[in-house]
Amino acid sequence: MFYIIDILGTISFAISGVLVALNKRMDPFGIFIIAFVTATGGGTLRDILIGSTPVFWMENMIYVYVIAITTILAVIIKQRIDYLRTPMFLFDTIGIGLYTLVGIQKGINLNFHPLICISLGTISACFGGVIRDILCNDIPVIFRNEIYATACIVGGISFFLLRELQVESNLIYLISGFIIIAIRLLAVRFKISLPSVYSDDEVV
Repeated sequence: MFYIIDILGTISFAISGVLVALNKRMDPFGIFIIAFVTATGGGTLRDILIGSTPVFWMENMIYVYVIAITTILAVIIKQRIDYLRTPMFLFDTIGIGLYTLVGIQKGINLNFHPLICISLGTISACFGGVIRDILCNDIPVIFRNEIYATACIVGGISFFLLRELQVESNLIYLISGFIIIAIRLLAVRFKISLPSVYSDDEVV
């Protein structure tokens, strides 16, 4: 289950990166690079922080192959993907839900405190998107007042609460991932955001 979640998260983030790169009208090399850093950036930072080197995609080439194949297929079927109302947002949301769980499990495997595990999950989920947005000259979503990293944190807390209740492990993954995705979708749907520290009449 853990490995499947990891691969699905890689695919979701790779598609998210491809769609952003296509919107920026990048060349094929640029599209692949954006897809790659979106899918691996958060996990790479996580592995460096925990001292797990070489990082995951260097040790297991399946991630590189999955990203390359996903990039090619996403470009080919771009017109079909565009039928979705907000395709980049959808795949990015699925990605953060899945990668949060991957980061949390990495921390659990190393017997870290739950707060550290949740931090690793949030880093895994969010920082690939941060690198993607910076390379594409956009303000990263995590630095705006949108519900993004907050959803990962709530999902992480839910993960450990379910563990304390001794819920079956596969159900913990499913429920926690659903909570993260649902919070992000509902926040965007109903325009729920974090409070701003700036007044409406303040000049930036």
